[in-house]
Amino acid sequence: MVRSFQILVALVIIITSYCSFDVSQGGSNQLRVGFYGGSCPNAEAIIRGVVSEATASDPNNAPSLLRLHFHDCFVEGCDGSILIDNRSETDERRAFGHQGVRGFDIIDKAKAQVESVCPGVVSCADIVAMAARDAVFLAKGPWYEVETGRRDGMVSNIRLADNMPDVGDSIHKLKAKFFEKGLTDKDLVLLSSAHTIGTTACFFMNDRLYHFPAGIGGTDPSINPSFMPELKNTCPEKGDVNARIPIDHGSEQTFDNQILQNIRSGFAVLQSDASLYQDPSTRSVVDSYFGLLSPFFGPSFEADFAASMVKMGRIGVLTGDLGTIRRVCSSF
Repeated sequence: MVRSFQILVALVIIITSYCSFDVSQGGSNQLRVGFYGGSCPNAEAIIRGVVSEATASDPNNAPSLLRLHFHDCFVEGCDGSILIDNRSETDERRAFGHQGVRGFDIIDKAKAQVESVCPGVVSCADIVAMAARDAVFLAKGPWYEVETGRRDGMVSNIRLADNMPDVGDSIHKLKAKFFEKGLTDKDLVLLSSAHTIGTTACFFMNDRLYHFPAGIGGTDPSINPSFMPELKNTCPEKGDVNARIPIDHGSEQTFDNQILQNIRSGFAVLQSDASLYQDPSTRSVVDSYFGLLSPFFGPSFEADFAASMVKMGRIGVLTGDLGTIRRVCSSF
């Protein structure tokens, strides 16, 4: 009996190690909570202070920082490559898929303050990850521990961002892009639910409102008819493509699961969000948070979102002797 138990424990350890390596793509097994506990113990508090000040002055900075982390991780991993600004057209941050990404100045400010007390210690990639967590919490979302120990990448190229998930992608394409990063259909739903805070430009709505399907014309039939007048009033055909509209109808400044309820009822703003309810696998994930007994016995949206954020933060990380620690986040 003892021997069988020992074998079982060994198998669990092996399976756990294998799964960790497979999903995290190598270096993430060197990440850990509290990585800077000895080398820069005040780093997280400094970053949190900068993010708190930024979100207090403009609540839209919260979704900007959350989105910045996502866009960083989906191109060559979470390595801070999106931060590089060589004033070149080949910089990754100028990719079409990164349009509207903001928050660079907040990361630069946090980095400068951290550098003043711990020069050359804390990576820009880690600052982006911690700032995203703080932004979620300050928007009344869940607090979660961020694994740290990432190092900064040495490559930033616009062409590497060609395969970013896009609001116009089909659900099958979205699932494939997430799968390539070691993420599941559940992760796709939860990370998309980050749209619970923030706004989008009418530029990303025009096709859905006036040219759907692409090249034919018409309106996306999955939009609730009662929602249509509001959308078209905010984003009229041939109107200002830079006008902003809340992505989470009725709850754009509070981090909650209203975005998923909107997806269920046809009030999704983005086509990519609406598509989550058009596939059996992702639809079941969405519905799982609204069962009759969900508040008591069902899955926790907040806990699951946090778990997916931690998992995303492991994509393609550089650790150990790989990469570098930039002194200025915008330059190598």
